[in-house]
Amino acid sequence: MRRILFLLSFFISVSALAQPAQNLILVTLDGVRWQEVFNGADSTLLFDPVYSRDTASARKQFWAATPAERRVRIMPFLWNTIGKQGQLYGNRQLGNRMNVSNPHWFSYPGYNEILSGYADDRIKSNDKIDNPNVTVLEFLNQQPDYKGKVAVFSSWDVIEAAVNEKRSGIPASSANEPSHPVTSADSLLSDLTTLYPREFGDGVRADFLTYFSARQYVKQKQPRILFLSFDETDDLAYAGRYHDHLRMVQSIDTYLADLWKMIQTMPQYAGKTAILVTTDHGRGHTPKARWKDHGTKTADSYQIWLAAMGPGVATSGEQSNGPVLFQNQLAATLARLLGFDFKSDHPVGKPIDSISSGNR
Repeated sequence: MRRILFLLSFFISVSALAQPAQNLILVTLDGVRWQEVFNGADSTLLFDPVYSRDTASARKQFWAATPAERRVRIMPFLWNTIGKQGQLYGNRQLGNRMNVSNPHWFSYPGYNEILSGYADDRIKSNDKIDNPNVTVLEFLNQQPDYKGKVAVFSSWDVIEAAVNEKRSGIPASSANEPSHPVTSADSLLSDLTTLYPREFGDGVRADFLTYFSARQYVKQKQPRILFLSFDETDDLAYAGRYHDHLRMVQSIDTYLADLWKMIQTMPQYAGKTAILVTTDHGRGHTPKARWKDHGTKTADSYQIWLAAMGPGVATSGEQSNGPVLFQNQLAATLARLLGFDFKSDHPVGKPIDSISSGNR
Protein backbone atom coordinates (compact mmCIF):
# COMPACT_ATOMS: atom_id res chain seq x y z
CA MET A 1 0.00 0.00 0.00
CA ARG A 2 2.82 2.40 0.85
CA ARG A 3 4.43 1.71 -2.51
CA ILE A 4 1.13 2.49 -4.28
CA LEU A 5 0.74 5.72 -2.32
CA PHE A 6 4.34 6.69 -3.09
CA LEU A 7 3.87 6.09 -6.82
CA LEU A 8 0.58 7.99 -6.79
CA SER A 9 2.25 10.92 -5.05
CA PHE A 10 5.14 10.79 -7.52
CA PHE A 11 2.89 10.85 -10.57
CA ILE A 12 0.81 13.69 -9.14
CA SER A 13 4.00 15.68 -8.53
CA VAL A 14 5.32 15.04 -12.03
CA SER A 15 1.95 15.90 -13.52
CA ALA A 16 1.83 19.19 -11.60
CA LEU A 17 5.35 20.06 -12.71
CA ALA A 18 4.48 19.30 -16.33
CA GLN A 19 1.56 21.72 -16.41
CA PRO A 20 2.66 24.98 -18.03
CA ALA A 21 1.91 28.30 -16.43
CA GLN A 22 -0.99 30.28 -17.84
CA ASN A 23 0.38 33.69 -16.86
CA LEU A 24 3.86 35.10 -16.53
CA ILE A 25 5.52 37.97 -14.65
CA LEU A 26 9.05 39.02 -15.59
CA VAL A 27 10.79 41.46 -13.22
CA THR A 28 14.15 43.16 -13.64
CA LEU A 29 16.10 45.10 -11.00
CA ASP A 30 18.65 47.18 -12.85
CA GLY A 31 22.27 46.60 -11.88
CA VAL A 32 21.73 44.63 -8.66
CA ARG A 33 24.75 42.45 -7.87
CA TRP A 34 24.58 38.75 -7.07
CA GLN A 35 26.78 39.50 -4.05
CA GLU A 36 23.97 41.36 -2.24
CA VAL A 37 21.30 38.90 -3.37
CA PHE A 38 23.14 35.93 -1.86
CA ASN A 39 25.25 37.48 0.90
CA GLY A 40 23.32 40.57 1.96
CA ALA A 41 24.99 43.88 2.76
CA ASP A 42 28.68 44.39 2.05
CA SER A 43 30.27 45.68 5.26
CA THR A 44 33.00 47.60 3.41
CA LEU A 45 30.29 49.75 1.80
CA LEU A 46 27.63 49.70 4.50
CA PHE A 47 29.97 51.00 7.24
CA ASP A 48 31.72 53.59 5.08
CA PRO A 49 30.18 57.09 5.40
CA VAL A 50 31.25 57.80 1.82
CA TYR A 51 28.64 55.26 0.64
CA SER A 52 26.25 55.18 3.61
CA ARG A 53 25.79 58.63 5.06
CA ASP A 54 24.13 57.35 8.23
CA THR A 55 26.15 54.27 9.06
CA ALA A 56 24.34 53.69 12.38
CA SER A 57 20.99 53.53 10.59
CA ALA A 58 22.48 51.39 7.83
CA ARG A 59 23.85 48.91 10.37
CA LYS A 60 20.55 48.70 12.22
CA GLN A 61 18.57 48.14 9.04
CA PHE A 62 20.76 45.75 7.08
CA TRP A 63 23.50 44.20 9.18
CA ALA A 64 23.36 40.75 10.79
CA ALA A 65 25.87 38.14 11.85
CA THR A 66 25.57 35.80 8.85
CA PRO A 67 25.06 36.16 5.09
CA ALA A 68 21.85 34.13 5.34
CA GLU A 69 20.42 36.61 7.85
CA ARG A 70 21.66 39.66 5.96
CA ARG A 71 20.18 38.64 2.61
CA VAL A 72 16.77 38.11 4.17
CA ARG A 73 16.90 41.61 5.61
CA ILE A 74 17.25 43.03 2.11
CA MET A 75 14.96 40.65 0.20
CA PRO A 76 12.58 38.76 2.51
CA PHE A 77 10.10 37.87 -0.26
CA LEU A 78 12.86 36.54 -2.50
CA TRP A 79 14.23 34.29 0.22
CA ASN A 80 11.19 33.38 2.30
CA THR A 81 8.86 32.76 -0.66
CA ILE A 82 10.72 32.26 -3.94
CA GLY A 83 13.67 30.68 -2.16
CA LYS A 84 11.40 28.10 -0.52
CA GLN A 85 8.91 27.56 -3.34
CA GLY A 86 11.09 28.04 -6.41
CA GLN A 87 14.72 28.28 -7.53
CA LEU A 88 17.60 30.77 -7.29
CA TYR A 89 20.65 30.83 -9.56
CA GLY A 90 23.92 32.72 -9.52
CA ASN A 91 25.60 32.10 -6.15
CA ARG A 92 29.15 31.71 -7.38
CA GLN A 93 30.32 30.78 -3.88
CA LEU A 94 28.35 27.54 -4.37
CA GLY A 95 29.78 27.03 -7.83
CA ASN A 96 26.57 28.17 -9.53
CA ARG A 97 27.25 30.73 -12.25
CA MET A 98 25.13 32.87 -14.54
CA ASN A 99 26.56 35.40 -16.99
CA VAL A 100 25.53 37.81 -19.68
CA SER A 101 26.75 36.70 -23.10
CA ASN A 102 26.79 40.17 -24.70
CA PRO A 103 30.23 41.82 -24.69
CA HIS A 104 29.12 45.16 -23.24
CA TRP A 105 27.92 44.53 -19.67
CA PHE A 106 25.48 47.41 -19.44
CA SER A 107 21.76 48.01 -19.66
CA TYR A 108 20.27 48.07 -23.17
CA PRO A 109 22.41 45.17 -24.45
CA GLY A 110 21.33 43.25 -21.35
CA TYR A 111 17.63 43.96 -21.79
CA ASN A 112 17.81 43.00 -25.44
CA GLU A 113 19.50 39.74 -24.47
CA ILE A 114 16.90 38.97 -21.81
CA LEU A 115 14.00 39.69 -24.15
CA SER A 116 15.25 38.43 -27.51
CA GLY A 117 17.51 35.60 -26.37
CA TYR A 118 20.21 37.03 -28.60
CA ALA A 119 23.34 39.05 -27.83
CA ASP A 120 23.16 41.40 -30.79
CA ASP A 121 26.25 43.55 -31.25
CA ARG A 122 24.18 46.13 -33.13
CA ILE A 123 22.86 47.11 -29.71
CA LYS A 124 25.98 48.58 -28.13
CA SER A 125 24.76 51.75 -26.46
CA ASN A 126 21.96 52.91 -24.21
CA ASP A 127 20.53 55.10 -26.94
CA LYS A 128 16.76 54.87 -27.28
CA ILE A 129 16.73 53.04 -30.62
CA ASP A 130 13.92 50.62 -31.45
CA ASN A 131 15.04 47.02 -31.04
CA PRO A 132 15.47 45.35 -34.45
CA ASN A 133 15.01 41.93 -32.84
CA VAL A 134 11.69 40.20 -32.21
CA THR A 135 11.44 39.70 -28.47
CA VAL A 136 9.78 36.85 -26.64
CA LEU A 137 7.07 39.31 -25.57
CA GLU A 138 6.31 40.13 -29.19
CA PHE A 139 6.36 36.42 -30.06
CA LEU A 140 3.90 35.63 -27.27
CA ASN A 141 1.70 38.58 -28.21
CA GLN A 142 1.32 36.92 -31.62
CA GLN A 143 -0.11 33.74 -30.07
CA PRO A 144 -3.95 33.60 -30.15
CA ASP A 145 -4.43 33.17 -26.39
CA TYR A 146 -2.06 36.04 -25.55
CA LYS A 147 -2.84 38.61 -28.23
CA GLY A 148 -3.44 41.97 -26.57
CA LYS A 149 -2.73 40.49 -23.13
CA VAL A 150 0.92 41.49 -22.79
CA ALA A 151 1.89 44.66 -20.90
CA VAL A 152 5.11 46.43 -19.98
CA PHE A 153 5.72 48.88 -17.14
CA SER A 154 9.20 50.33 -16.79
CA SER A 155 10.91 53.13 -14.93
CA TRP A 156 13.50 53.73 -17.68
CA ASP A 157 12.18 55.05 -20.97
CA VAL A 158 14.58 52.99 -23.11
CA ILE A 159 12.63 49.86 -22.20
CA GLU A 160 9.83 50.90 -24.55
CA ALA A 161 12.42 50.82 -27.33
CA ALA A 162 13.78 47.47 -26.10
CA VAL A 163 10.32 45.91 -26.53
CA ASN A 164 9.79 47.95 -29.72
CA GLU A 165 6.39 49.24 -28.68
CA LYS A 166 5.68 50.66 -32.14
CA ARG A 167 6.28 47.44 -34.05
CA SER A 168 5.06 44.93 -31.48
CA GLY A 169 1.89 46.81 -30.49
CA ILE A 170 2.57 45.96 -26.84
CA PRO A 171 1.58 48.82 -24.51
CA ALA A 172 4.71 49.99 -22.70
CA SER A 173 4.21 52.54 -19.93
CA SER A 174 7.60 54.02 -19.17
CA ALA A 175 9.31 56.98 -17.55
CA ASN A 176 7.07 60.03 -17.29
CA GLU A 177 4.79 59.63 -20.27
CA PRO A 178 1.23 60.93 -19.76
CA SER A 179 -1.51 58.47 -18.93
CA HIS A 180 -5.24 58.50 -19.59
CA PRO A 181 -7.02 58.34 -16.24
CA VAL A 182 -10.21 56.31 -15.94
CA THR A 183 -10.66 56.04 -12.18
CA SER A 184 -9.74 58.31 -9.29
CA ALA A 185 -6.77 56.03 -8.54
CA ASP A 186 -5.60 56.44 -12.14
CA SER A 187 -5.93 60.19 -11.83
CA LEU A 188 -3.84 60.26 -8.64
CA LEU A 189 -1.12 58.14 -10.25
CA SER A 190 -1.13 60.42 -13.29
CA ASP A 191 -0.77 63.51 -11.08
CA LEU A 192 2.04 61.93 -9.07
CA THR A 193 3.87 60.95 -12.26
CA THR A 194 3.61 64.51 -13.52
CA LEU A 195 4.41 66.32 -10.27
CA TYR A 196 6.75 64.02 -8.33
CA PRO A 197 10.40 65.21 -8.50
CA ARG A 198 12.37 63.43 -11.23
CA GLU A 199 15.52 62.75 -9.27
CA PHE A 200 17.30 60.97 -12.12
CA GLY A 201 16.00 63.00 -15.05
CA ASP A 202 13.02 62.93 -17.37
CA GLY A 203 13.93 59.48 -18.70
CA VAL A 204 13.36 57.79 -15.35
CA ARG A 205 10.09 57.42 -13.42
CA ALA A 206 10.31 56.73 -9.70
CA ASP A 207 10.13 52.98 -9.13
CA PHE A 208 7.22 53.23 -6.71
CA LEU A 209 5.17 54.96 -9.42
CA THR A 210 6.08 52.24 -11.91
CA TYR A 211 4.93 49.60 -9.44
CA PHE A 212 1.63 51.19 -8.47
CA SER A 213 0.82 51.99 -12.10
CA ALA A 214 1.42 48.34 -12.97
CA ARG A 215 -0.63 47.12 -10.02
CA GLN A 216 -3.55 49.30 -11.04
CA TYR A 217 -3.31 47.95 -14.60
CA VAL A 218 -3.31 44.36 -13.34
CA LYS A 219 -6.46 45.04 -11.33
CA GLN A 220 -8.23 46.61 -14.30
CA LYS A 221 -6.95 44.71 -17.35
CA GLN A 222 -5.61 41.42 -15.94
CA PRO A 223 -2.84 40.90 -18.51
CA ARG A 224 -1.55 37.39 -18.92
CA ILE A 225 2.06 38.52 -19.35
CA LEU A 226 3.57 41.42 -17.40
CA PHE A 227 7.10 42.77 -17.75
CA LEU A 228 7.95 44.99 -14.78
CA SER A 229 11.30 46.78 -15.05
CA PHE A 230 12.75 48.85 -12.18
CA ASP A 231 15.63 51.29 -12.57
CA GLU A 232 16.53 53.31 -9.47
CA THR A 233 18.77 50.59 -8.02
CA ASP A 234 21.26 51.35 -10.82
CA ASP A 235 20.98 55.13 -10.53
CA LEU A 236 21.59 55.03 -6.79
CA ALA A 237 24.63 52.83 -7.32
CA TYR A 238 26.06 55.23 -9.90
CA ALA A 239 25.61 57.98 -7.31
CA GLY A 240 27.54 55.92 -4.75
CA ARG A 241 24.58 55.77 -2.34
CA TYR A 242 24.94 52.21 -1.05
CA HIS A 243 22.51 52.45 1.86
CA ASP A 244 19.86 54.01 -0.39
CA HIS A 245 20.55 51.36 -3.02
CA LEU A 246 19.83 48.60 -0.48
CA ARG A 247 16.67 50.36 0.66
CA MET A 248 15.47 50.50 -2.94
CA VAL A 249 16.18 46.78 -3.42
CA GLN A 250 14.23 46.13 -0.23
CA SER A 251 11.35 48.33 -1.43
CA ILE A 252 11.13 46.47 -4.73
CA ASP A 253 11.13 43.16 -2.88
CA THR A 254 8.19 44.54 -0.85
CA TYR A 255 6.38 45.49 -4.08
CA LEU A 256 6.81 41.95 -5.39
CA ALA A 257 5.46 40.48 -2.16
CA ASP A 258 2.45 42.80 -2.44
CA LEU A 259 1.86 41.91 -6.10
CA TRP A 260 2.15 38.17 -5.40
CA LYS A 261 -0.25 38.41 -2.48
CA MET A 262 -2.75 40.35 -4.59
CA ILE A 263 -2.76 37.98 -7.52
CA GLN A 264 -3.30 34.99 -5.24
CA THR A 265 -6.76 36.48 -4.55
CA MET A 266 -7.56 36.66 -8.28
CA PRO A 267 -8.86 33.44 -9.90
CA GLN A 268 -7.13 34.17 -13.20
CA TYR A 269 -3.71 34.22 -11.53
CA ALA A 270 -3.80 32.11 -8.36
CA GLY A 271 -1.82 28.91 -8.84
CA LYS A 272 -1.44 29.63 -12.57
CA THR A 273 1.30 32.26 -12.63
CA ALA A 274 5.08 31.96 -12.91
CA ILE A 275 7.42 34.76 -11.88
CA LEU A 276 11.05 35.31 -12.90
CA VAL A 277 13.23 37.97 -11.29
CA THR A 278 16.65 38.92 -12.65
CA THR A 279 18.99 41.78 -13.56
CA ASP A 280 20.46 43.22 -16.75
CA HIS A 281 24.08 43.29 -15.56
CA GLY A 282 26.28 43.07 -12.49
CA ARG A 283 28.66 45.57 -10.91
CA GLY A 284 32.28 45.78 -9.83
CA HIS A 285 33.54 44.70 -6.43
CA THR A 286 37.34 45.22 -6.17
CA PRO A 287 38.39 47.80 -5.10
CA LYS A 288 35.14 48.65 -3.37
CA ALA A 289 34.68 51.94 -5.26
CA ARG A 290 34.13 49.84 -8.41
CA TRP A 291 30.73 48.87 -6.97
CA LYS A 292 29.47 52.09 -8.52
CA ASP A 293 30.45 50.97 -12.01
CA HIS A 294 29.88 48.30 -14.63
CA GLY A 295 30.77 47.70 -18.26
CA THR A 296 33.75 46.04 -19.89
CA LYS A 297 36.22 48.18 -17.95
CA THR A 298 34.78 46.90 -14.67
CA ALA A 299 35.85 43.35 -13.89
CA ASP A 300 33.15 40.73 -13.31
CA SER A 301 30.19 43.00 -14.06
CA TYR A 302 29.04 40.31 -16.52
CA GLN A 303 27.92 38.21 -13.54
CA ILE A 304 24.16 38.04 -12.93
CA TRP A 305 21.51 36.05 -11.03
CA LEU A 306 18.00 34.67 -11.47
CA ALA A 307 15.03 33.68 -9.31
CA ALA A 308 12.02 31.69 -10.56
CA MET A 309 8.81 30.34 -9.04
CA GLY A 310 5.45 29.03 -10.18
CA PRO A 311 3.93 26.27 -12.31
CA GLY A 312 6.63 24.30 -14.10
CA VAL A 313 9.37 25.41 -11.70
CA ALA A 314 10.61 22.71 -9.33
CA THR A 315 10.89 23.60 -5.65
CA SER A 316 14.63 23.11 -5.32
CA GLY A 317 15.69 26.43 -3.79
CA GLU A 318 19.19 27.84 -4.01
CA GLN A 319 21.20 26.06 -6.70
CA SER A 320 24.78 24.85 -6.41
CA ASN A 321 27.27 23.82 -9.08
CA GLY A 322 25.80 22.89 -12.45
CA PRO A 323 26.56 24.28 -15.92
CA VAL A 324 27.16 27.96 -16.53
CA LEU A 325 23.89 29.64 -17.50
CA PHE A 326 23.55 32.67 -19.74
CA GLN A 327 21.23 35.63 -20.01
CA ASN A 328 20.35 34.66 -23.59
CA GLN A 329 18.55 31.57 -22.23
CA LEU A 330 15.88 33.59 -20.45
CA ALA A 331 13.65 34.37 -23.44
CA ALA A 332 13.23 30.72 -24.42
CA THR A 333 12.76 29.79 -20.76
CA LEU A 334 9.92 32.31 -20.42
CA ALA A 335 8.23 30.89 -23.52
CA ARG A 336 8.75 27.29 -22.37
CA LEU A 337 7.08 28.01 -19.03
CA LEU A 338 3.95 28.94 -21.00
CA GLY A 339 4.24 25.86 -23.20
CA PHE A 340 5.84 27.50 -26.29
CA ASP A 341 9.10 27.12 -28.16
CA PHE A 342 10.41 30.60 -28.91
CA LYS A 343 11.43 30.84 -32.56
CA SER A 344 12.78 33.90 -34.33
CA ASP A 345 14.81 34.98 -37.34
CA HIS A 346 17.84 35.39 -35.07
CA PRO A 347 19.64 32.82 -32.90
CA VAL A 348 17.97 32.14 -29.54
CA GLY A 349 19.61 30.68 -26.43
CA LYS A 350 18.19 27.34 -25.34
CA PRO A 351 15.76 27.16 -22.40
CA ILE A 352 17.13 26.51 -18.92
CA ASP A 353 16.09 22.88 -18.57
CA SER A 354 16.33 22.82 -14.78
CA ILE A 355 13.55 25.45 -14.72
CA SER A 356 11.41 24.53 -17.68
CA SER A 357 12.00 20.84 -18.46
CA GLY A 358 8.51 19.94 -17.24
CA ASN A 359 6.88 22.07 -19.94
CA ARG A 360 8.13 20.44 -23.12
